[in-house]
Amino acid sequence: MQKIIRIGTRDSELALWQAKTVQQQLEYLGHKTTLVLVKATGDLVLDKPLYELGITGIFTKNLDIALLNGEIDIAVHSLKDVPTALPSGIVQAAVLKRGNSNDLLVFKNNEEFMAQKNAVIATGSLRRKAQWLNRYPTHTVVDLRGNVNTRLQKLDDNDWNAAIFASAGLERLKIKPPNAISMTWMVPAPAQGAVVITALSEDETTLEICKELNDKETAMLTTVERDFLSFLEGGCTAPIGALAYVKEEEVYFKGVLLSRDGSKKIEVSSKEKVGRHNYIAKECADFVLSRGGKELMEADETNEKEFAIYSTKKLSIVQKKLLPETMSVEDSDFIKIRFNRIAPKALKNEIEHVILTSKNGVEALLHNFTSDELKFKNIYCVGRRTKRLIERKIGPVAHTEKNAVKLAEFLSEEIKGQEVTYFCSDLRLDTLPKVLTEKEIVVHEVEAYKTMYSPVKVAEKVSGVLFYSPSTVESYLQKNTTEPVAFCIGESTAKEARKHFDKVEVANLPTVESVIEMVNLHFVKK
Repeated sequence: MQKIIRIGTRDSELALWQAKTVQQQLEYLGHKTTLVLVKATGDLVLDKPLYELGITGIFTKNLDIALLNGEIDIAVHSLKDVPTALPSGIVQAAVLKRGNSNDLLVFKNNEEFMAQKNAVIATGSLRRKAQWLNRYPTHTVVDLRGNVNTRLQKLDDNDWNAAIFASAGLERLKIKPPNAISMTWMVPAPAQGAVVITALSEDETTLEICKELNDKETAMLTTVERDFLSFLEGGCTAPIGALAYVKEEEVYFKGVLLSRDGSKKIEVSSKEKVGRHNYIAKECADFVLSRGGKELMEADETNEKEFAIYSTKKLSIVQKKLLPETMSVEDSDFIKIRFNRIAPKALKNEIEHVILTSKNGVEALLHNFTSDELKFKNIYCVGRRTKRLIERKIGPVAHTEKNAVKLAEFLSEEIKGQEVTYFCSDLRLDTLPKVLTEKEIVVHEVEAYKTMYSPVKVAEKVSGVLFYSPSTVESYLQKNTTEPVAFCIGESTAKEARKHFDKVEVANLPTVESVIEMVNLHFVKK
């Protein structure tokens, strides 16, 4: 039976045009398809400029989740909205032939306002705002959000002189404002005018199908532009423009980085033969950085930071990128782990039932023994990541739950009256062994590792603290106040935090990423 390709898309008019274009091209090639509509954060929150929301992939994140959850087979985006680093497991499957990459100025009456001192221009793009103010420093730029028709209506309803749009968007919706000028002087966003298809890296069938839609020249040029953006480490909160085009077997490139107020600008241009074009992005980014680009971006970020958080566990670079660029982020390990020496006699015989409630317990075992020496018949654990580590390093997991309470409830019925070995820390909650003992289950506790407090004094500006265990809460309290919001990875951690903090929020899933998502949502609501 032929596979029906589920095409994920936002439900705005322009997003639907893009998705239907992909749908038509796939069906022309003989493939069956269906559209799946998914709301994006950028569509739901319309009362703030995009750069204030700051979340990387604000228009793509929900489609990424739908892909990873198997709800759709491909996602269709404006390529300029897609973060340069795609989530693990998702890849660029195809880029359609590019449309008009220019920006378009739509004005109300005539063009005389451009020579006036006090003109008012509307745009939701920090890049457009910075370039406009660089050229017209006495003008005022106001925020403009919403879909294309909404923005055009707002231009009519307000006392503004003009608004800036992407030419491709208006052309695709067949909207032709009577008063409009193509702004060829304004450097567009990297990949502006291009439509991209993403899919799961493991879905070889879908990737092979999408390859038929890929326009090689567009893919090549937009890669140069997006690489330039990536090397500068700029996202939707940095005013960066980039455009590459081919002329007579040469790739021409121009890029720009500005301060947010448009007062400072660093430009770069280059050209290389096709085949050597892969060097352009890095060389041009290095040129911009050597001319003070990094300092320019850092100065803007420092001025714009309006929400500071502290993580009681070191975050990876990828995890930090999930947080808003306008947020100040500091981190430190408030808990240090020291693995104990576990006596070999503890594992002399095969153990019928074993409990592991953290990755630390797994790593402590592997620190003492080889995987072949760990003869466990049934392993029960807490958390998906602990489960993945166990199954990768030790063996199959009989059952997993998202927290210790749930696991205790399950085991109370499953192994009632039997014995279980619990590899734990010297600091641990009594919940699990207490519940099991009440159900006449004999619990053999083996102290596999020690948990040591390593608190740091956080700055007064910190408005939120991320906690990952009751121990991180206890460690934090040794040197800090309870005024910030406590963002907790699970209910056990939240229970400890509620004893001290007035504001406590709990993640939907027991993962660092879920805690970060909770922080993002809290920030957007502010």
